[in-house]
Amino acid sequence: MESETQVLQHRSLSVNLWPPSHGTRIVIVEWITKNLTTPSHFSRKNGLLGNEEAEEFAKEIEDLAFAVADDHYKKYPDGNVGFAVRIYAKESSGLMLEVIKRDRKVNDGELADEARETVFDISDHGRSFIDAVEAEELLKPLGEPGNSYTKICFSNISFGLDAANVAASILSSVKDRLTEVDLSGFIARRPESEALEVMNIFSSVLEGCHLRYLNLSNNALGEKGVRAFGVLLKSQNSLEELYLMNDDISEEAARAVSELIPSTEKLKVLHFHNNMTGDEGAVAISEIVKRSPALEDFRCSSTRVGTNGGLALAEALKTCTGLKKLDLHDNMFGVEPGVALSKVVSQFADLTEVNLSYLNLQDEGAKALADALKDFAPFLEVLEMAGNGITAKGAASLAVCVASKQFLTTLNLADNELKDEGAILIAKALGEGHGQLNEGNLAQVVVRKPGFKLLYINGNFISNKGIDEVKELFKSSPEILGPLDKNDSEGEDEDGEENAEKEMGLEFKLKDLEIRHLSSFFRQQTFLH
Repeated sequence: MESETQVLQHRSLSVNLWPPSHGTRIVIVEWITKNLTTPSHFSRKNGLLGNEEAEEFAKEIEDLAFAVADDHYKKYPDGNVGFAVRIYAKESSGLMLEVIKRDRKVNDGELADEARETVFDISDHGRSFIDAVEAEELLKPLGEPGNSYTKICFSNISFGLDAANVAASILSSVKDRLTEVDLSGFIARRPESEALEVMNIFSSVLEGCHLRYLNLSNNALGEKGVRAFGVLLKSQNSLEELYLMNDDISEEAARAVSELIPSTEKLKVLHFHNNMTGDEGAVAISEIVKRSPALEDFRCSSTRVGTNGGLALAEALKTCTGLKKLDLHDNMFGVEPGVALSKVVSQFADLTEVNLSYLNLQDEGAKALADALKDFAPFLEVLEMAGNGITAKGAASLAVCVASKQFLTTLNLADNELKDEGAILIAKALGEGHGQLNEGNLAQVVVRKPGFKLLYINGNFISNKGIDEVKELFKSSPEILGPLDKNDSEGEDEDGEENAEKEMGLEFKLKDLEIRHLSSFFRQQTFLH
């Protein structure tokens, strides 16, 4: 979704008094039109509306937003210019997103019928052991002539050897058209020898499928399990999504994955989570990343990766210039990989989500990353840097970064050491500029999220004075500020380290955008039809 900053790059816009000029209103209409015709995470893939239809909606949105703001302005004798413009900005954004979301719901409804026809999903049967008779009954629709299933989900159904043989017989009739296969948790609690045989059976029958999606998570694979799926993995040349989470992916298993997948040129999503990968395993994973220039979503979290592995991953990510989501949380990186990663993120212009929590980045690593993200990743929505030992020194750079992110919906800085100064810096970055309009910054305000929902800053060594200052910053929107009862009057946690481990300190939960509904908007019976 294009920001107003981009729209206004070649225009000069000055707002000194209400009402906005005719030129300003035209620019806002152009911005709304652009967003209604541009794909985003809110909209369907190929855009929402045609240009003419979008322009009609845009004009009506702007008219309604202006009318609401002007009505407020006229109610006050002195003319509250700042608040009027704030309403204008929020209503323009809110009404536009209402149109987008309404269209998406319609589109999702259309896709629902298609999904029912193409997806064969038995995961809601419950996590249970099934035998040959149960397998035959469960999988019967998949074997019926004329079915159009292209996606199968056997997740959370534990297949024994007899059930696997039944499944293989049925799968062989549909394997040529399968594009998505989810086998997550499909051998739960089976003895290792039986589990390996089951994996070999499924691997053999699915060999040669042209899969775009493969999920083998929650199977405690280890190296033996990865190699049991070797025949299937070796036959895949078009994978776009691969999930290997909670799979005991050790150093050896990671090497096996890297060895067995012949091509990852089309890979867009690669998820490792809750594995025992370690540094050497991360080096093997980095080789996969290097071969994946189309990667958009990379997760390597809770994988026991240290400094050397972190450096290898940072280096490998240089290849992935189209990255949108990055999750490396809960590893043992330290400062050096954080700094190395800061030199890479400048390539990620499309980055929308980044989770770098609990990496022991300290101020140096956090500052380097914040400084880099400040100037790049303009569409960042989620930033998580909890548990990194960040003090007020690092918070200063984070505050500047946060203030520059017009699309930010979630900021998590839990369990750091911000204290008064750092907490107030972050609060100011969120609290200031969102409701005030100064000359020339209409573009910035209009795209600010209208629905900041909660600022949670508890348990972060904030003194009573600091708490009062934070409350003052949010006095016009007290509902945004969460409880502050777990802080000490001296700015220290009275229960010490033990309590600090129990309390998740500074956690900003700026939830997904909440559309502000207007009665006048809903009275327009033809507006969304």
